[in-house]
Order: sequence, then C-alpha cells, then structure tokens
Amino acid sequence: MAQLWGGRFTDGPDPLMQKYNDSLPFDKVLWRQDIAGSIAYARANIKTGILTEQEFAEIEKGFVLVAKEWEEGRFEAKATDEDIHTANERRLSEIIDKQIAFKLHTGRSRNDQVATDLRMWLRDELRVLETQLADFLKTTVSRAEKEIDIIMPGYTHLQKAQPVRWSHWMLSHAFAFAQDLERLREVRSRVNRCPMGCGALSGNAFGIDRDSIAKELGFDGITYNSMNSVGDRDFILEALQWGSMFMTHISRWAEDLIIYSSLEFGYVRLSDAYSTGSSLMPQKKNADSLELLRGKSGRVFGLMCGVNMSIKGLPTTYNKDLQESVEPMLSLLTTLTDSTLIATGVISTLTPNPTAMLTALTPDMLATELADYLVRSPYRVPFREAHHISGRVVALAEKEGIGMDKLGFKQLKGVDERFKEDVMECWDYERAVEMKSAKGGTGKEGVKEQIEVLRRILGADGE
Repeated sequence: MAQLWGGRFTDGPDPLMQKYNDSLPFDKVLWRQDIAGSIAYARANIKTGILTEQEFAEIEKGFVLVAKEWEEGRFEAKATDEDIHTANERRLSEIIDKQIAFKLHTGRSRNDQVATDLRMWLRDELRVLETQLADFLKTTVSRAEKEIDIIMPGYTHLQKAQPVRWSHWMLSHAFAFAQDLERLREVRSRVNRCPMGCGALSGNAFGIDRDSIAKELGFDGITYNSMNSVGDRDFILEALQWGSMFMTHISRWAEDLIIYSSLEFGYVRLSDAYSTGSSLMPQKKNADSLELLRGKSGRVFGLMCGVNMSIKGLPTTYNKDLQESVEPMLSLLTTLTDSTLIATGVISTLTPNPTAMLTALTPDMLATELADYLVRSPYRVPFREAHHISGRVVALAEKEGIGMDKLGFKQLKGVDERFKEDVMECWDYERAVEMKSAKGGTGKEGVKEQIEVLRRILGADGE
C-alpha cells in the first residue's frame, strides 16, 4: 500500500526525507488508541450510509486481528508505513477486502485522527499518573500521622529558625503535591475532548455523529471548532507545563531530603534500595535517587520549552511542526510516572532519626518565644519592642558564651523587669511547637487537621 497521499506525487521521496518525516518509530505507541478510534469512526459511518452493517463488521473483525498482532509483537511494519495511522490502515487492507478497507478513511483526515489518538493516550496515561500521585500522597500522609511526635528544626534561608514537627515538614510538601493533584485533574478534563470528525480542517462532509464517537471512546465531549481542533496541541503543552511545576516540587522535596540525609544533618537515612555507593570510597552512601529526581526536573522543563517554541509561531490549523509534540509527550509521561514511583519508594522506606533532629535543636530557636511571652504578659508589650528585648537576650547569651536556656532568671530580669519566673517555661521545644495553635501551624491539632484536609482531597479518607 502506497502513502495515503501518494496520488498527487510522481517521484518517490528522498530516503533521508522519508526517515525525517516518518513518525512510526515513536507514534506506534498509539496503536491501541488508533484502532479504537477507527472502529468508532467506522461504526458512526453506518448511519451516514458510507458503510453497511456487514462492511463495518468486516472492518471491526480486521482491526481485532491487527490489535492482536500488536499485542503479541507480531506486527510487521513496511517501508511505506510513515505513521501509526498508515500502518494500521495498510494492514487492515491486507486482512479484509481492500475495497471495504479503503472506505474507512472517508471524510476523515490524519489531522483529526492523530489529534484524537494523542488525546486518548494522554488522557489514559494521566489517569495512571493521578493514581500514582495519590499513592505518593497517601504514603506521606500516613507517615505524617504515625510520626507526629517527632520535632525537628525548621529552616528559613537554610538557617535554623523555629522548631516544627517532622510531620509538618512532610505535609508542607504534601500540600504542594495535593495542589498538583487538583491541577492534574483539571488538565485531564481539558484533554478529554474528542476532535474526531473534524476532517483535515473544515469538518466532515457526510454528517458524521461526532457525539456518538466521543461517547464510544470515553470522551467527556467534543471539540467545537474544526480548525482549532486539528491545529491544537495546547493539551500537550498544558500537560508539559503541569509536569514542569510538579517536577519543580519534586526537586525541592528531593533537595531537602538530600540535605537531611547527609552526615552533617543525619535527620533521615535512605533505604539501600534508593541509594548507591562509590566506586572508590567504600564508606559512601549516595542519595542518587533524590539527585536524579532533582536533575530530571530540568529535563521536563526543557521538553516544555521545546514544544512551546515549536508551536508559538505556527499558522492556523495543522502543520507538520506539530509532530514535534509527540516525542516530548511520551518522554514526559515516562519521566513523570517513573519519578512518582521513585519518590513513593523513597518516602515509604526512609528512616527518620528523631534523636539527631532533637539534638539539632538549639535554644536560640526559642528567641521568638521570649518576645511572644512579653506580648502575652499583663504588660501587653508591643511585639516590635518585645522583639528588641529578645534580641538583647540573644546578645547576652552570646556574650556569656552559653545557650540562652542557661541564662538564669536574674539575668533575664536584668534585661527587662517585665520578665517573671514563668518565663523559664519558654525553654521547652514541645511547648514552642504547641503554641503555634492557629490553623495551618505546627501544633499537633493543626497537623492533624492538615492530615484530614489532605485525605478529603484524596477522597474516601485517603484509603
């Protein structure tokens, strides 16, 4: 079978041009969607009178055999199979009566065909990714609930700031990923619109029932402008943009754990399953899983930029440049699914070190507690003044060369008369954590509420 467009041309293509043009090496992954779309299109053409019931049955039977060849790895591509659409239609014409097979493409273009295949494939893969991301979140939430009593240093500017719960740190990332999950669901809803029946650019001339095709293929509805439908790859670009944001969050999460798993911090120990060693230094245990997650965020961002540049200046409707969106889409989903599974493995198997976290807490991290104490006192000291007084206590401790908690009450009283003996209660990390009782804070009840919020986002209590 010659190229679908071959009637206009008398000379064959340059071999390099043919290789440059062919997309079958990568778009063959769409074989299942392409066959399903062709069957749905053929079924709809019974009502248009293009096909009889018997002819449709022959086409459907033929495609079942083609699908079996793909499933079993027996499909043999030919030199003229420039894409998955050509390959499947060519093989169909070898299995059933050619005259029936040749009716299949009536009123259809590869322009609406590939747009449909891509949307179906991406929709299905995003569903898988949504499940994997939800599992990652469930694992994180479960750990946060079980390990809620562990307290660690919280950081700003990578400097020790205030004590927080280990669970609060985990949930700080979980909420970013939960927003990613919500956005992913929105992206998938926009992907799941059916372009089949739009033809090359102007629509279908045989009154095809596009709604019935969309319903059969599991779409939420149809796309409404034929010109936009065949030239649109915004759904791929949006998936790439989503992936860029998600991998940015993965990268930041990984960076924290890389730091926390270092010998200098020692807050967590990674499982051997997600670590590697050194070819020279036997003692090394490297967080390569996390470093690769951090690195692959750059790959995804590059894919997004590439597709954006490919489509930004295209004239209306289909142009061959759009073929350049397929490989980035395939690479994106491979990277995202692998990364999500690796991240789930890391968080489910790492071991926290509560002792190291507690040891890393320092009294100066409670300086704000002194200021808050004065604000709460009967004197109702304005916070800006209380902040200045607390700073003087910090300076005194530094001058004496001791921790703030080692200062005696008389020394604190010497800084400000409004300190009372109960100020010594401020040197309690658990108390400092629990004082952050407003919604969203690191107090235990606030953390528990965050867990419940995340479970509602996940649905069914996160189970």
